[in-house]
Amino acid sequence: MKIAVIEDHALMRDLLLRACREVVKGATAVGAADAASGLKLCRKEKPDVIILDLALPDRDGLDLLDELIAACPKSKVIGLSGYMDEYTVYRALGSQLHGFVDKNDHTTAQLGTAIRTVLEGERYFSVTARNAWMSLRSDPAAFDKILSAREQDLLRLFGQGLGNDDIATAVNLSELTVRNHRCRIMAKLGLRTSAELISYAFEKGFVRARTKRAAVSSK
Repeated sequence: MKIAVIEDHALMRDLLLRACREVVKGATAVGAADAASGLKLCRKEKPDVIILDLALPDRDGLDLLDELIAACPKSKVIGLSGYMDEYTVYRALGSQLHGFVDKNDHTTAQLGTAIRTVLEGERYFSVTARNAWMSLRSDPAAFDKILSAREQDLLRLFGQGLGNDDIATAVNLSELTVRNHRCRIMAKLGLRTSAELISYAFEKGFVRARTKRAAVSSK
């Protein structure tokens, strides 16, 4: 059994590696600190399980997922996050992740349960994630029922406070088209100002301070 941990915080990565060796007896656990080195490591090692932090310094973990699966089609990928906001949960549960673990609530024993569950061919999601998903699905005003996928992607950029010209360059659209998208999104959400739009994006998890640069560079 081989497990790869892609986590940028050195202490957390070391604790996860130790936890994996503890809960899966005889397992080999290897780690990487960012998306680029993590992808390279997984291509080389072909691990049975990949523990993937969703907030990496050089790239969004979920944006990396397709490449990980292509490189290691037999690997089970468990997402790891300390964020249980609506957008993170929405993207995680709608993705190809085999499991999703809450950094804040999960214990070593629960991590072991997650690993065993995905290896048995089932999906594993933390109680916190499932509750957040149920709340989102029952809310008629939830963003996923109001905004298109394209509008959700643009909201990630609007939420950073970028101007229409900067966003237009980043996503290869005209400035007028971006401005129209901004107006439509605000109208759909019942927001009146750009400040309210930014506040909404932060509240729902479309934007976080530590991932601003990565979000722009990925567009």
